[in-house]
Amino acid sequence: MAGRLLVVGTPIGNLGDLTPRAAEALRTADLVVAEDTRLARRLLAHLGARRPTVSYNDHSPETRTGELLDRLAAGATLALTTDAGMPAVSDPGARLVEAARAAGASVEVLPGPSAVTAAIAAAGVESLGFLFGGFLPPRPAAARDAALRRLLDASGSAALPLVLFEAPPRIDALLASLEREVPDARVALCRELTKLHEEVLVGTPAEVRAARSEPRGEVTLVVSRVPRPEPAAPLDLNALVGAAAGAGLSPRTIVELLRAAGVPRREAYRAAQSSAAVSDD
Repeated sequence: MAGRLLVVGTPIGNLGDLTPRAAEALRTADLVVAEDTRLARRLLAHLGARRPTVSYNDHSPETRTGELLDRLAAGATLALTTDAGMPAVSDPGARLVEAARAAGASVEVLPGPSAVTAAIAAAGVESLGFLFGGFLPPRPAAARDAALRRLLDASGSAALPLVLFEAPPRIDALLASLEREVPDARVALCRELTKLHEEVLVGTPAEVRAARSEPRGEVTLVVSRVPRPEPAAPLDLNALVGAAAGAGLSPRTIVELLRAAGVPRREAYRAAQSSAAVSDD
């Protein structure tokens, strides 16, 4: 495929952070593929450039990817942008990158600003790395809580800080969840990074929640000093099998339940047989 897909990092706030290479790509691309075309046109106006734009986000028609691949097949150069930061990082543009590479197009990354690394730097956390969780599921609440718990467990197990994105209306709820789950953790709330009203609040979840006064602006959270998760209690197979048999479950169902709980196949049959839940044959 003759076309090129340029993955262009854009400013997370201050337009002066746009790199010269990114600026040239936006000025010369045949088409700018943007998460939000309004923001893309604002960036182009800043550059004094007029280029055609098309949206590519979670609400785009299913045919949009195919249309863009057709443009690449015809030899066009497409500049992929997101609202702020690096496209394809917690961003729907990842689908286009994957599809373009699979189709044989040239994919080139033009690195630029990132809220993830900016927040890590602002937080001042000494660590060999970090865990990036992106956005939690907005709903339902059970899925959101479960995702946060998994990420916190992973952060604590690896002794790495956790980086999360969150939209303004859900920040208080997220801080409340952190206060409940890891009350002694260290949280750096980074709001409006690189912008006029940039703010970084550091403290426990409760302290940050109490200090926060401005509800507007995209937020990046860096959660560190997360304790290691408590080791899971060992599974008492005999008790579980006995309770299942006492409830009238069939031998096959009992074995299937054990398998679903992560018990190896042979061990599941052996535990069930030891309680006479299944026949020897």
